[in-house]
Amino acid sequence: MSGKMTPGRFLRENAVIIIFIIITLAAIQPSGLSLTYIVQELLTRLGRNSFLVLALLIPIYAGMGLNFGMTLGAMAGQIGLIFAINYNITGVNGLLFAVLASMPLAILMGYICGVVLNNAKGREMVTGFILAFFMDGIYQFFVLYTLGYAVPMKNPAIVLSRGYGIRNTLNLDIVRQSLDTWWMLKIGPFSLPMASYLVIVVLCLFIVWFKKTKMGQDMRAVGHDMAVANSSGIPVNRTRIIAIIISTVFACIGQVIFLQNMGNMATYGAHTQTAFFAVAAILVGGASVKKASLANVFVGVVLLHALFVVTPNAGQKVFGQAMIGEYFRQFIGYGVIALSLVLYAWRSRKEAERQREGLRGGTAAAAQGGAK
Repeated sequence: MSGKMTPGRFLRENAVIIIFIIITLAAIQPSGLSLTYIVQELLTRLGRNSFLVLALLIPIYAGMGLNFGMTLGAMAGQIGLIFAINYNITGVNGLLFAVLASMPLAILMGYICGVVLNNAKGREMVTGFILAFFMDGIYQFFVLYTLGYAVPMKNPAIVLSRGYGIRNTLNLDIVRQSLDTWWMLKIGPFSLPMASYLVIVVLCLFIVWFKKTKMGQDMRAVGHDMAVANSSGIPVNRTRIIAIIISTVFACIGQVIFLQNMGNMATYGAHTQTAFFAVAAILVGGASVKKASLANVFVGVVLLHALFVVTPNAGQKVFGQAMIGEYFRQFIGYGVIALSLVLYAWRSRKEAERQREGLRGGTAAAAQGGAK
């Protein structure tokens, strides 16, 4: 296949990005929001959401698709934050405690997820999605009944009036934006959470370095062809499990960063949309089930959240109801995942057809040459 980039091929490969740019630009004017406000929101959301989206990259490199099971890591991070609030550990120390306390649980959850996905090769995405629902039930039971009953909780402010179980909404004031404000840089009208950006840059550098290590190369080989990788002596199942564990741990840290920026936590629901919005963002950025890059992450976060910023106000101005914008946001989120997967399947089928035609052409040419 020729590597020449034709207009048609460019449109096919960047259809989702182009659609989002058009919709966002069309919604800016009716939203009535200033460009300064939109840019500030995007700068804030880059620091808040990028870590979670970056957590998707390693499983894609390993050929496991979009890791909807990253929700398990988000659950672990929330449990760590509950204990940080329980022991009243404030500021960045509270965030570090939450991460360290939840890390063993995230590793365990990642291992369980990896084992399950190894038994569902080729169906990892839907299996991870359903596994997240199953583990959500266990999380709900643990937080609603175990904490305060089997596990003592010393902070009565976070416990339900019956004496056990955690309240529906937790105030995270003791750690609220502690990472963001630790190093806040002012440039004109904009505030940049440099500490959050630094953490994200460190993760990006780790991913770049990790891809060059033997384990990273093994994951790329497994993602390319499991049979060939196995015959080359690469432990395929073990490599895939490690990829999911790394992703789950990153999701755990990313959820802590996300919630400290928000300043509150819906105990029983904050994690439910984590994988959904992270997957939507990376797909909007131009990634696919089998191919993704750091650029896809940041382009996706900017485009998706630019739309999220302007649509509620646009809905209010155009239809008289801000909820129209909220419904549109949900519709767009699910729609972009569906559209991206459909386009990926269509491109894969077309590529397979071109390869078969090339093989048939080569076979016919060889036959003609033999006849001569």
